[in-house]
Amino acid sequence: MTSTSTDINQTNSSNSTPLLSVRNLKVHFPIKRGFLVQREVARVRAVDGVSFDIYPGETLGLVGESGSGKTTAAKAVIQLNNPGSGSVKFEGQELVGLSTSAMRPIRRKMGMVFQDPYGSLNPRMRAGDIVGEPLKVHGLAESRDGYRQQVASLLTTVGLSPAMAERYPNEFSGGQRQRLGIARAIAAKPSLLILDESVSALDVSIQAQILNLLQDLQDEYNLAYLFIAHDLSVVRHISHRVAVMYLGKIVETADAKDLYERPLHPYTQALLSAIPTPDPIHERSRERIILRGDLPSPLSPPPGCGFSTRCPIATEACSAAVPELKTLAENQQAACFLAQGR
Repeated sequence: MTSTSTDINQTNSSNSTPLLSVRNLKVHFPIKRGFLVQREVARVRAVDGVSFDIYPGETLGLVGESGSGKTTAAKAVIQLNNPGSGSVKFEGQELVGLSTSAMRPIRRKMGMVFQDPYGSLNPRMRAGDIVGEPLKVHGLAESRDGYRQQVASLLTTVGLSPAMAERYPNEFSGGQRQRLGIARAIAAKPSLLILDESVSALDVSIQAQILNLLQDLQDEYNLAYLFIAHDLSVVRHISHRVAVMYLGKIVETADAKDLYERPLHPYTQALLSAIPTPDPIHERSRERIILRGDLPSPLSPPPGCGFSTRCPIATEACSAAVPELKTLAENQQAACFLAQGR
């Protein structure tokens, strides 16, 4: 898989203001029981104090196992899930607590591409109507001819023929459907796209095409991406920075190059050790870290460090307190008592 940008791993955040700033974001789902009078008996800590920034034109990769809270955090960013607490600022404006009507003009600037290219498109709508729907919702088409021209331009931008506007989703391949989803997401000219496992359902060769398309769109329109994935080999080719989530918390953040070359948190090290290499000699000789057990339930997380029950280097102290995310190297933070900087 190749990158169209020679310096994709170089962050551009040093001299700019964050486009999106998330601070101590929490999304807890109450578990209630009772027939006549329901009472809360427990809480699912799906997202438990997450903080990160995304800058204009930058890609932040958000990675972790299924169930780590990545998608829940993303939905909370665009207010599809109501955060229990914390702050989400987009272009300096606080989003938490805004009404649906107040969020509407802001959502025009935030697009989302979903994981399933088959389930995210209305099978009863033609491709042109799917792509053009945001133009109608936000009143961006001044005339019928202008609407058709914009739809044709969007289809061309994502590598599809304008003649395909009359087709239905079932007449497209998986990669073509994801291109439709991307065209719909950029129709209103947003400044931020949230890509939720947007290439995980595609073949490897199609993944490369979609990633190259995303990088081309980013270069052309200065788009910022929150790129959610569980496959670190995919994230590596598109991200400027990477944040690693585990059990509702971010356990490491770093520039992509530093994280892949020198991971500091044991969980990140384990994830990277599972990525196969094309060199068979290196593949046989390299050390692989096997984690014990399964991801704990966010309904009853372990005491102290959430990773302590699976960590290969954990001590008794790791179960006594929750480690804070601290700077251990330039542009690199880790939430681990035992992690060593460089």
